[in-house]
Amino acid sequence: MPGGSGDIGTMLARKFHEDGHDVTVLSRSPRPAAWKVLQWDGQNPGAWARSLEDADVCINLTGRSVDCRYTPENRKEIHDSRTESTQVLHEAIAGLKQPPRVWLNASTATIYRHSLDRPMGEAAGELGGNEVGVPETWRFSIKVAKDWEQAFFGTATPMTRKVALRSAITFSPDKGSVFEVLSRLVRMGLGGANGSGRQMVSWIHETDFVRAVETLIQDETFEGVVNLAAPNPLPNREFMRALREAWGISIGLPAAAWMIEVGSFFMRTESELVMKSRWVVPGRLLEAGFEFQYPEWAGAAKELVERWRKEE
Repeated sequence: MPGGSGDIGTMLARKFHEDGHDVTVLSRSPRPAAWKVLQWDGQNPGAWARSLEDADVCINLTGRSVDCRYTPENRKEIHDSRTESTQVLHEAIAGLKQPPRVWLNASTATIYRHSLDRPMGEAAGELGGNEVGVPETWRFSIKVAKDWEQAFFGTATPMTRKVALRSAITFSPDKGSVFEVLSRLVRMGLGGANGSGRQMVSWIHETDFVRAVETLIQDETFEGVVNLAAPNPLPNREFMRALREAWGISIGLPAAAWMIEVGSFFMRTESELVMKSRWVVPGRLLEAGFEFQYPEWAGAAKELVERWRKEE
């Protein structure tokens, strides 16, 4: 798993390791783990490529975090870390006698347009970038997503099936996760609607994320792009209300759009993460008969809160 040392990679590596699989993570900053971790820079060929020989699966999760201000330097790192790592993996796979039979490459549900009118599935979803009046930072994120997928699908891999994971926000109770950040706001009484509260929130529970990845690995009919999101996105206002209820907190002060912009500046992040309406549905997974264990946010939030309290 190139780039597998982050939250999502650790989640997957932990599950695969527990199931008895041999897991190798490629990391720019290797840290001790229960599985093998090798050094790579995500840009140049190296000895790490040998770990792909005879591997069943490659899951590339490489990419600089988008939880930052979009300065010119950060923009370059966000973009290049994704496209360059994908390109160097193509080079490595092309030189293998027995390449992985399937390659899952991270992508993002952000690739779809800001949507308040209808859901975005794989078949009829509209890619963003041409909307009138949206912030320039949103256009940047969409361009990154498009270039990322072009780098992935632009080179043929005859012996390796390829799937791009257009993932919604994955929720787990791990330290430093999005769930922790939002829960902290809720527990401080600040968990009200963000902006108008009408923007749709697409999400997926970590259990279903891992199960969906396992399905994509095993089911050879999957190829191309796949949305990884729970089937029931909901407006931000309802999303935050359900999270408050899961914590047993009745009061949640709302945050106006201008307050979010100011707060994002001081937190060194971008308001897009909460203000863009992501109305994404998992069309292909549902058509294949995939059953979500956590299809509704209220149930998912309750389970996450319960597990958080046990681990505190």
